[in-house]
Amino acid sequence: MLLALDVGNTNTTIGIFEGEEIRATWRLATDAERLADEYAVIVLGLLRAEGIDVAAIRQGIMASVVPDLTPVFEQLCQRYFHIEPMVVGTGTRTGVRILYDNPREVGADRIVDVVAALRYYGPPPLIIVDFGTATVFDAVSADGDYLGGAIAPGIGISSEALFERAAKLYRVEFDRPKSAIGKNTMTSIQSGTMFGYVGLIEGMVARFKKELGGKARVIATGGWAERLAKETRIFDAVDANLTLTGLRLIHEMHMRRD
Repeated sequence: MLLALDVGNTNTTIGIFEGEEIRATWRLATDAERLADEYAVIVLGLLRAEGIDVAAIRQGIMASVVPDLTPVFEQLCQRYFHIEPMVVGTGTRTGVRILYDNPREVGADRIVDVVAALRYYGPPPLIIVDFGTATVFDAVSADGDYLGGAIAPGIGISSEALFERAAKLYRVEFDRPKSAIGKNTMTSIQSGTMFGYVGLIEGMVARFKKELGGKARVIATGGWAERLAKETRIFDAVDANLTLTGLRLIHEMHMRRD
């Protein structure tokens, strides 16, 4: 079995693969202060609850955008799974040509998403929208090259900034109001958050499509993807496990070459 780890700024997603089949997935809150042993308690408990034998996990791969946690998860893999995980980063062979001005600035998770999207949602051009700490838009050319993208504040941090800076506004559940015109503070905030982000997505995708020549398949992933996909027809596919799948594909690519 393969252990796949996607360490993000807000959430860490864990996947267990048996061949091409994903046996289980979990999402944990990312805590840069947590130690390897503390993460191990959580991860091992989740594996037991799912009936997965730790000894059956023979390989690992990881993408991390939190540098301080990369060695923490490496230690977890080494100590509790007795494996040396492959860490996807600058210089990792992915089969994707990166046309960013400085390829080192591209987050590993963005290229991992591209690998999975090209395999399962091609042919390109493609647009990938990842809803995480940031809302990230990535563009893939008709030749399958990574062109670049756009980064906007994510739903969570935008909402928190609003509540912290506006004395009379308060936290509300991220939910769909009955109408765009809110009748009270709660529904006004829900409308601005929900429909405001839908407008952001549709506007950015329209601009990307124009620059890509008018057509492109659009794939959504990340924590808010399924909820926002209900409010727009702009997505051709929604795949919550896109990054984990991309990690599996990169691992398989390297195993074949080795």
